[in-house]
Amino acid sequence: MSLLHVEPVSDLDAPALAPYRTMRRPAEHERLGIFVAEGGHVVRRLLESTLPVASLLLTPAWLEALRPELTARAETIAAFVAPERVLAELVGFRLHQGVMAVGRILPRPTLDDALARAPRPRLVVALDGVTNPENVGGILRTAASFEAAAVLAGETGASPWLRRAVRNSMGTVFRLALPRVGSLAATLGTLRERGFTVVAATLTGRATWECELDRDCCVVLGHEGYGLRPEVEAVCDLAATIPMPSGVDSLNVASAAAVLLYEVRRQQRARGAPCRSGLPTRDLPR
Repeated sequence: MSLLHVEPVSDLDAPALAPYRTMRRPAEHERLGIFVAEGGHVVRRLLESTLPVASLLLTPAWLEALRPELTARAETIAAFVAPERVLAELVGFRLHQGVMAVGRILPRPTLDDALARAPRPRLVVALDGVTNPENVGGILRTAASFEAAAVLAGETGASPWLRRAVRNSMGTVFRLALPRVGSLAATLGTLRERGFTVVAATLTGRATWECELDRDCCVVLGHEGYGLRPEVEAVCDLAATIPMPSGVDSLNVASAAAVLLYEVRRQQRARGAPCRSGLPTRDLPR
């Protein structure tokens, strides 16, 4: 059982509160192997996960609401408590629901490990330069919904452990395999050698539902403005697009991810792949 330390706070001078003072320095957080979770649903899912939790910054009401999850943890956790008005003054903005937590990032599984654990046909998502953390979080949530084996964070783009990415993922980031790769193009080439169909999400190409996506598949999503880097698109097997009516350029990258991943899973399950979520194949329209 955990040893819960409750401490009222009126300022952020305490060393243990440093992560809440440095939320605008994400590189420092990643170097330290920590992240900030914000909001009741996200913090609760963090407490229910296997990730270590260092501390919480929250209102008295949230302390009582989360006490069952806190006392069930195996480690010592510091809970810094103050009224919501005071917390907003301390962190410089209105807290989302009045609760935040600092968690620790465990060593990331390798792509090989993630693929070995996933049933076939497998689904992988790759991010090439997606810079908006809210888009990253939305993509993570979609990837978890469609049981992606892994989400590859390329050498460019926003970290999936940024506060807004974690919040927009609704805590699904805590259970996803998130290998960070040194060269996304090289990693995609390796996936192709292993039999994956590597699909570039682009504004030009074949309509998504006309592409053959029923085997092991990796969907590659690019920067919100300029899309995929040429060297990344060059290594893909095919380019898929979501046809748009006249006057509509494209979908937001997180929305596009939902459409593309749905189509991959629809085709895979129509081919007879297992569905771990329990949904029968006939529930997925053709």
